[in-house]
Amino acid sequence: MAESAELTEEPTEELTERHGGTGEAPPELPGLADRVAAFVAEHVIPHENVLDAGGPPADAVLREVRARARREGLWALPLPAELGGQGLCLERYAAFAEAEGASDHGPAALGSAPLLDVLMLRRHGTARVREAYLTGLVAGDLRTCYAMTEPDVPGTDPFLTATRATREPDGSWRLTGRKWFTSGAGGADLVTVLARTDGAPPDRDGLTLFLVPTASPGFRLVRELPVLGASGQWEIAFDGVRVPADHLVGGRGGALAVAGERLQLGRTLRCLRWLGQAQRAFDLMAARAVARTGSRGPLASHQLVQRHVFESLLALRTTRPLVREAVARLAAGEDAHVEVGLAKVAAARTLQQVVDAAIQVHGAAGLGPDTALPALLRTGRAARILDGPDESHITSVARRVLRGYA
Repeated sequence: MAESAELTEEPTEELTERHGGTGEAPPELPGLADRVAAFVAEHVIPHENVLDAGGPPADAVLREVRARARREGLWALPLPAELGGQGLCLERYAAFAEAEGASDHGPAALGSAPLLDVLMLRRHGTARVREAYLTGLVAGDLRTCYAMTEPDVPGTDPFLTATRATREPDGSWRLTGRKWFTSGAGGADLVTVLARTDGAPPDRDGLTLFLVPTASPGFRLVRELPVLGASGQWEIAFDGVRVPADHLVGGRGGALAVAGERLQLGRTLRCLRWLGQAQRAFDLMAARAVARTGSRGPLASHQLVQRHVFESLLALRTTRPLVREAVARLAAGEDAHVEVGLAKVAAARTLQQVVDAAIQVHGAAGLGPDTALPALLRTGRAARILDGPDESHITSVARRVLRGYA
């Protein structure tokens, strides 16, 4: 859930290249954002309660929605074309990522959820890993998750990682440790795990990423960890799990470079999705203000309600360019640490602010189960901790900026 805010390796050409490789033209951009928005509104949002609950009913709904996405030509739009995706580059994907992310389930329904893992394994996985798993991930037949944060270890300080991997005589590894707030671990087929292979905490070197099939003996789901009442996060354990030698990601001791590369893109994608959810809350608020009428007329005529609308629109309009600037710099292969840090803090704040205003305008109705606002509020509050707390990004950005004046 909370990947480190301190892993800040430079972006690479992986973020700038077209994700495809077949030479076929990807779908035309005009109208694509509208099609994605309509799909999410008509086929994902109506099923959110079932999807939130998980289990077999959610799996059945997800299969049906994914099949429809394939039929409508909307499946895996930003994933590599040679693996079965449609190969849209980052900037083109960003044009509709907000619409896709208006629901937490939009990326999974449209097949873009594994983008980070697919790019990571495609670039840093061994030949066996690429052959065994990539096609299945893009097709939606396999699910993966990313395990970095540990109990009693600050998520922003990976150098204190306690999970340990020891080399066996046959070249394989034995993995022992515990992770928590691992998104989607309950239904995952694969988990990427940060572990120490050399040295001791808090050494900066000696950290390695392992790709672990969850069917491996010794892998254990310890418990689910509801976040403000919402499901989806898990505590997991590795009790001497054997990991094949060719399931290292990025090589021995290469975890920080791979994770840093992943974080820049991951945070930016989250920002785009948070903007989509903030826009959804804004639309609900505006519709409520116009439709709700009391003895003194419609809510829309009240100055305090108008202030909520204005402040929310201001937050959206000022945050969106920050996020787009981060996208542009990543797509160009430029240093984007400051831009991503600004975007992450601004998008998280905007989501929380706009949803809170929408609840205020809805009154008691905004607290109950008849709107998406309570779920959006949970996401907005968690966003200020997710992928590094605001405080870490604020200090990191400020230090970088001040170095230019020293």
